[in-house]
Amino acid sequence: MNKNGFRLKLTKSVYFAVMLLILAVFSACASDKPSGAESWNDMAVSGSMELSYAKEFTVEHYEGGYDLININEGGKILLIPEDGKAPGGLPEDIAVLKKPVNNIYIAASAVMDHFCKLGALDTISLSGTKADDWYIDEAKTAMEQGSIAYAGKYNMPDYELITDKECKLAIESMMITHAPEVKENLEASGIPVLVDRSSYESHPLGRSEWIKLYGLLTGNDDKAEEMFNEQAGMLDKVAPIDEKKTVAFFYFSSSGGVSVRKSGDYVAKMIELAGGKYIFDDLGDPEKATSTETIQMEEFYAKAKDADYLIYSSTIDGEIYKIDELLEKNALLSDFKAVKSGNVYCTGKNMYQETSAAGQMIMDINSMLMDNDNMTYLHRLTAN
Repeated sequence: MNKNGFRLKLTKSVYFAVMLLILAVFSACASDKPSGAESWNDMAVSGSMELSYAKEFTVEHYEGGYDLININEGGKILLIPEDGKAPGGLPEDIAVLKKPVNNIYIAASAVMDHFCKLGALDTISLSGTKADDWYIDEAKTAMEQGSIAYAGKYNMPDYELITDKECKLAIESMMITHAPEVKENLEASGIPVLVDRSSYESHPLGRSEWIKLYGLLTGNDDKAEEMFNEQAGMLDKVAPIDEKKTVAFFYFSSSGGVSVRKSGDYVAKMIELAGGKYIFDDLGDPEKATSTETIQMEEFYAKAKDADYLIYSSTIDGEIYKIDELLEKNALLSDFKAVKSGNVYCTGKNMYQETSAAGQMIMDINSMLMDNDNMTYLHRLTAN
């Protein structure tokens, strides 16, 4: 390597180190971690958050209004009262935040719906999703009006903007595991990172129950409980179905294969809870919350040709409304039982961003199985 090349590389390295140091000093000045109160070892647990389905986080309540959030493999955060102080002797692996938390950077798109349902959109100042990519109207409008700024994707955040906004918390999805240096940089600058693991919940309502965690963060505990109970209560409204109908849920991948949900995925579980039978119930471990698998068209044809219902996922290439649009993607589908009987549906794009509505999604699938087209997140494809 020539001298100029070495000098350039060294300059960039030093510049990045200096920037991190500046961010750390700035954050330390505005830190919510005052020297403090009683010793951590002396603090007493007064209870814990009651969770019905969620397994990927826990919350312990401590006397004096303190709450310890523990995310599975995702770190710990101690929430302290607005007029409180952090206890002395706190372990280094526990980040500290004063509640209610504001100036939040959301890089996990599935989380935004929880904040909207809680009426806590004003606690978010930064988004990792652009305005045009939101299918949640409130989030889209907030960004268009400037109350929420775009701060870069999860793997390329705008550190300068995040610092200027005095960001108190970054909420990341599991995608952050592909860019661990971002999490390290944010934490090095004094910004706690909460990794949302709701996608790892084995029960669909476990994903929705994460609204309780965000209710706690923003001071909307009662509202969160109310919203979750509404969704959980919908399971009692699912109409019983004597004979289970088979359902295939899929989309065509860019590689030419067919992407289907594994048997432990939340969509497969929603189909079962709605009274149906997921056609690919032998893919993967049914006890693990894994997502998709790409199979060849031949395998999909053999397994799903006689399925009673087809649900096409709009995740990748958008919504479709006519059966002909589906056949344009692959003409072999014309042989399928569901296509011939007109039992083909498509998801709305908002289905994947509105994670707090698992109960309604289950109700939609149940309505489909009952031939009732009054649905929120699904629509039937028309013949012409």
